[in-house]
Amino acid sequence: GVKPVFKQVAVAARIPELQQGHVDVLAASLTHNKERESQVDFGLTHLVTGQKVLVKTSSGIKSVADLAGKKALTVKGGTQGPNLLKAAHTADVVTFESTQQAFQALQQGKGVAYVNDEASLLADYAKLGPKAKDYVILPQNLSVEPLAFGIKKGEVAIKTVVDETLRELEKSGEAENLLAGFRSVKQ
Repeated sequence: GVKPVFKQVAVAARIPELQQGHVDVLAASLTHNKERESQVDFGLTHLVTGQKVLVKTSSGIKSVADLAGKKALTVKGGTQGPNLLKAAHTADVVTFESTQQAFQALQQGKGVAYVNDEASLLADYAKLGPKAKDYVILPQNLSVEPLAFGIKKGEVAIKTVVDETLRELEKSGEAENLLAGFRSVKQ
């Protein structure tokens, strides 16, 4: 019966905010990886997605390899920039404090590509409305991203509630309903 209070934090500040007790759970698209396991505990993985690239159709970019030597925009502190550089070693990665700033910069022509996890990228693509016809999401995944809630190390009670809630959502079919809403955002 606790009413949640949502706090928006910069991607680079998520883990420090959790560690310092300013938030109880990280509910944004947080990749569960080995490096982060040393910093936070994770709830059960609730979505496996990939990172993708959004470009203007007029850019002529058809694949991630075409980003060599070109400006790609993303959020500071995420795994997107490093993952892009693994696929396109000479891309010029420009980071912003928020994904929305990076997305806006793409629309303003400050780079040729915007990199984010697929779930967030599809939501941003949907925000384009009629202008969506001028953009395309490249088909190649830069990575496989298991997303999970981040929980402060040692907070066993919170982890238990998070995991039990996720299991109940799965058991009841509600998780599939939520995922169907995500899948309904198509390019």
